[in-house]
Order: sequence, then structure tokens, then C-alpha cells
Amino acid sequence: MKHATQTPAPPTEGGRREGAPASRAGSAHRAPARRGGSGQWATGQWAAWAFLAPVVVYLLAFYVYPLYRNVDLSLRNYTVRSFVQGDAPFTGFANYAKVFADATFAPALWHTIVFTVVSLAFQFTIGLALAVFFSRNFRLSATLRALFLVPWLLPLIVSSSTWSWMLNSESGVVNAVLAAVGIDPVNWLTSPDWSLWSVTIANIWIGIPFNLVVLYSGLQAIPTHIYEAAALDGATGWQRFWRVTFPLLRPVSAITLLLGLVYTLKVFDIIWIMTKGGPSDASTTLATWSYRLGFGNMLPSFGPGAAVGNLLIVIALVFGLVYIRTQRRQGAA
Repeated sequence: MKHATQTPAPPTEGGRREGAPASRAGSAHRAPARRGGSGQWATGQWAAWAFLAPVVVYLLAFYVYPLYRNVDLSLRNYTVRSFVQGDAPFTGFANYAKVFADATFAPALWHTIVFTVVSLAFQFTIGLALAVFFSRNFRLSATLRALFLVPWLLPLIVSSSTWSWMLNSESGVVNAVLAAVGIDPVNWLTSPDWSLWSVTIANIWIGIPFNLVVLYSGLQAIPTHIYEAAALDGATGWQRFWRVTFPLLRPVSAITLLLGLVYTLKVFDIIWIMTKGGPSDASTTLATWSYRLGFGNMLPSFGPGAAVGNLLIVIALVFGLVYIRTQRRQGAA
């Protein structure tokens, strides 16, 4: 009967004695799970890097390396021979000083400003007006929106060649219409007074669909109950636009103008096909001047051409930083 009279150990001690092995057993069971989780985490990291690798390679190959080469070109005295052999002497900022001292720099900078500002102003204004018009969703709204995308979808060489034919001084359809109403023909592409405006008009026509699409998408994101509340308060259509639509569309408008600015600064195809920057540099911009310096002469000036291209990059970068700073301020407010 001894075994029947034995008193069990206190619960607390027994709990500790029995709990210790259980704890160790639990630790033994949890350790493999932790190791398995670490392995899954490592696998997930490798998978993430595998998906990211093509993007990194693309950015390095098509953005970082060309930018590095362009900066290197602008800081050395490259000739055709040294460009092939790679032994161009380092000249520092001499190419930039040469560009700033060139007589073409000031007119090209002014033409770039006029071309960019006028294009952005009309593209955004007309695109916004069309976006508001199509937001009413009438019967042919989708069809007409699709037709307005045609200028954006056409290759630039096709659009530019079409505008060159339309604005031709002798056989162009524009001068034919002017003659029909008794107006003298205009030398759109060969007159120093009209060549810059001709390429600007063509660029406005090509850029309107982009503004229309982006701004129309922004309008669709505005809740309709805000307009209903404004209408109940007695706001007119014009008041609803200025006090509801335009303020709520401000973030979309900002990114639209920024993208339009970056695109317009580097426009080359339209100007080169229509006027080649002429006559007498009347429509030369920094983009066309950069190309002409680097590739448009029998003896190319690679260094100055790269320097002008870098100036365009800096201008676009400055406006991009201004946009980011503005967005951060608005987010903090």
C-alpha cells in the first residue's frame, strides 16, 4: 500500500517540473518552424530581386549609362577620331562656356521658352475644355474621344510631314483656304516671322489628346455628390467649375503640366522635319541645336552638343524638383 499512500508533489512544483520539459519540447518544435520561416523569407527576397533585376538592368543600360556618357562628352574635347579611340582630353566646363558664348544660345533659349510655354498653355486649356465637354457622357462621347486620340497615336514623322504639306507656301491646303477668302498666302515654314509659330501649332495639335485623356480621367474621379451639393447651394455652372472642378483637379493638372513640360522641352522631330530650325535659326530650340552640333555638321562638335543636352536635363530636373516640393507641402497641409 506504500504506493497508494504516496502524496503527490505540490502543484506548483509539479507544474514547474512538468512545464519545463513541455517548454523545451515546445522550443524544439518551434525552432524548425522559425528556420522554415527564415528560409521562406530568403526565398521571397530572392524572388523580389529576380523580378526587380530586369528593371534595374534596363535603367542602368538605357538611362544611367547614356547619362554618364553624355556628361563625359560635355567635359572632354571629343573629335571624330577621339570619339572612336576614346582618348579625348579633359577640358572641364570649357564646352559649357563655349555654348553660353555662342550667338545661337540666346535665341535658341528664347525659342525654347516660347515654344514650351505657348504649347503647354494651349494644350492644357483645350484639353481641359474637351475633358469637361466629354464628361457629360452623351451618346457619341466615346466615339469622339477615340477620334481625338488619333493625333496622339500617329507616328511623329507622319504628323509632322502632314503639317509640312498643309502649311506649304505654294501647294498647302491652309494657303488655299486663305486665298479662297481673299487673304494673301503666308510663308509658314520659310518666313522667320512664322516658322516658330508653325511648329508650335503642330505641336499643340499633337499634344491635345494627351491632356484630354489624363484630365478626363481626373474628372471621373471627382465624386458626383459634390456637384449635387454645389447645385443645391445655388452655384452656377461656372462657379461649380472654378470652386469644385478646378481645385479638385489640381493634383492631376500638376502632373499633366509637368509631363507636358518635360516632353515639350525635348521636342525635336516636329521642328526638324518641318523647318530644320530655320530659316536663319528662327525656329531653332535647344533640342534642335544640340542635335545640329553633334550630328548635323561634317565636323561634329560632340562636347558642345552634349553640353546643350545636359542643360535641357537640368531644366527638366529643376521643374521636377519644384513639383515634388509642392506636392510635399500640399500633403503636409
